[in-house]
Order: sequence, then C-alpha cells, then structure tokens
Amino acid sequence: MTGTGTGTGTGTPKGALSGLKVLDLSRVLAGPYCTQMLADHGAQVVKVEPPAGDETRGWGPPFVDQGPEGAGTTSAYYQNLNRNKQNIVLDLSLDEGRALLGTLLRDTDVLVENFKAGTLARWGYPDDELRARFPALVHCRVTGFGTDGPMGGMPGYDAVLQAYGGLMSVNGEADGGPLRVGVPVVDMVTGILAFSGILLALNERNSSGLGQLVDCTLLDTAVSLLHPHSASWLADGGVRPRTGSAHPTIAPYDAFEAADGPLFIGVGNDRQFAAFASLLGVPELADEARFATNPDRVRNVTELRAELAPRIAARQRAELATALLDKGIPASPVHNVAEALTSPQVRHRATVVEHDGYHGLTTPISLTRTPAQVHSAPRPPGADTRTVLRAAGLNEHAITAALAAGAAGDAGSAGASGGAEGSRGAGDSGDAGSDG
Repeated sequence: MTGTGTGTGTGTPKGALSGLKVLDLSRVLAGPYCTQMLADHGAQVVKVEPPAGDETRGWGPPFVDQGPEGAGTTSAYYQNLNRNKQNIVLDLSLDEGRALLGTLLRDTDVLVENFKAGTLARWGYPDDELRARFPALVHCRVTGFGTDGPMGGMPGYDAVLQAYGGLMSVNGEADGGPLRVGVPVVDMVTGILAFSGILLALNERNSSGLGQLVDCTLLDTAVSLLHPHSASWLADGGVRPRTGSAHPTIAPYDAFEAADGPLFIGVGNDRQFAAFASLLGVPELADEARFATNPDRVRNVTELRAELAPRIAARQRAELATALLDKGIPASPVHNVAEALTSPQVRHRATVVEHDGYHGLTTPISLTRTPAQVHSAPRPPGADTRTVLRAAGLNEHAITAALAAGAAGDAGSAGASGGAEGSRGAGDSGDAGSDG
C-alpha cells in the first residue's frame, strides 16, 4: 500500500471515498481505526483532539519521532491508528469550542465519536438536535454497552467486554484460567463494523437524502465473536471447556511441537485426515473406528493427539508445513510478530506500509481500481487547526480569537502538545467507549 500526496491531507489522492468529509471526535482505538480506514480509502478526515490530546499518544514505549513539525515523539500505538488525517485541537468544554464544532458539522458527511453516553447531549447536541440541524449527517457512535438498558452508559473497555461478553471464558488452556485475547480484538472488530455501518448508511442516504445513527457497541461485537461456542450453547445448552489452541468441534485442529518449534495443523475433513495420516506414515489411523470421521476424532481427541504428537515432533516445522500444504492440508509454523511481518506472503501482499519514514499496517480491504493509500503520517496536535477552520468559513480574525480564547489550539499552543499536565480537557471525552 503506497501513495503520494501532501503531508497535510489537503492533497489526498483519489480513492473510493474521495469527496467524503468525516469529523473524527473519537479517541483510543475503535473509532480512530474506523476513521483511518475511511481516510485510507480517500475520505477527508479531520481528527479533533482536546487540549490534553488523545491519551494514546503517551501509550509507550516505543515512541516514534513525529518529524520537524512535531513537538517531540508520539507512541507507535497512536501512529498506527491516525494516519492520513488532518488534526485540529478544540476544547469542547467551552461554549466557544462547541460553537466551532457546530460550524464544522455544517459541511460534514460523517461524525464518529465515542464519548460517554449523554456527553454530546449535555453539550447541546442530543440525537434529535443533530437530526434536525444536520439531517444528512451520518452519526456513528461507539460505546461500551450502549446508551440504555441495565448497563447503558456504563464505561466499557476492550478487556472488560472480553470478560462480560464471554470471550475470556473460551480463551486459554483447558487446565488454566480464562485469558484476555492478546490483541484488542473487540475494539478492532468494532472499528471495522463501524466502517461497514457507515458505508451502509451512506448507501441508504443516496436514495433517502437522510443520515442516521450507526450504533456500535463493544458488547455487541464481543457476543458476535463467540461463534461456534454460542452456536453450540444455543443448540444444546452445553458450555464447553476451554481447549487452548485446539478447536472445540474439529480434530485434529491444534498446535503441535515439531522438532524446531510449534506448528499449527488444521484438518477440516475426512479426506484431509486420510492424507495427513498417510504423510505421517500411519495411513491405518484413518480407518480406525476411533478416528474415521470428524465426530469420532473430536470424541477421541486425547487418544488422537497421543498418536500424532510424537510423529510430528520428529519433523522440522517448515518442511512438514510445506508437505501438508502440498497435500491441501492447512498448516503453518506458529510465527511470532517479527516472523509474521517479514514473511514472504505478507510482504507480497504489501501488508506492511513504508512511506516517507512512516511504518504501519495496511487497511485490510483491497480494491483494484481505487486502492487504499497512505499519503501522510499522523499529524501533531493542532497542526491543521487554522487550515480546517479557514476551510469551514472562519476568517483570520475569528480564528485568532478562537485560539486566544482557548476554544481551539494549533501546533504552537501550549495546550496542544498532547501531554501538558493541567491543560483543559474536554469534559467527559476521556471516558470513551473503547480502549486498546
């Protein structure tokens, strides 16, 4: 994924979403990941940060240099969620800051936010007011539990929702306790679902001329990810034990120790199992009543593993994986992050982005005629405040007044550095609906 363009975002290359204007009031992960995907595909995204900045700027080490316009460094975490966006600083705890928000919304197609429930309403922008003043606006809201119901309005973070939504309970070894999934999967999938929901709403707007609320919650995402455990419980009421890296309804589908490290093997059907057994030199296993069909293998998975493990342990993992793949049997060495990001196929797919000193991962949606592109690294806080406000119709006197009042901040403002203690926050904006 490569691209050209100016560092400010004003020279955004054409993309599938070229011409779409997005106001990103979100922080941390799910919302910024959604808006980065929109920006990668050509939308003009303006990220609004409070004077104290998006807290993930300090989530390190590691940190990376923001370049000559930046005030020091920012976290690698932030860098990989906020590229291709213009950046302005607004203090929405002030009347003047909220007035500037209204000005920006006049020319906005999509608003993305993850404030605590009720925050926008308290600031003078309840849902019905947004609908009345900006009828074509697509408003995407990301919260932890939603805004109503027994848990409505409660703060929700990725790991909390992994716990509440059941994901932790199915993750971990059978003889161990529940574990958090090692990546913020609930947040990231919520960001992708928000991206999808926004596109659905925009498509419907083509016929109705009206926007609508795209309501995304971390809870809905977490529960949606429970398959096949949810399907099993709905079928027979049974709660299965944790199975580690093994699959609860397919066997063999697990990680095994090869001579030089772990290897994952996924046998999805009886034909594959017969080929697998033959490759290991024990074709007779496929004819045994214990292992003849997948249900048989699942019921006798302990005995099956005892037959397979010593034979796999005698082989080199790369050699065995290649042999399995040649037979149509899915398999792979268990890569660490470095091995994964430098693997030949990941490089071939251009999954790792390198552009003018910026390094990140591509948006995982590929289009042939209008591919996603990287045209600018994340911007320092307030780097584009004057440019954005000028484009929204404010004259230089009004912009200077807004900066002097503290309603807005630019790259030279003390409060726009993203890390100054005691700088004004933005009300409840820090209590977002999602976390990394």
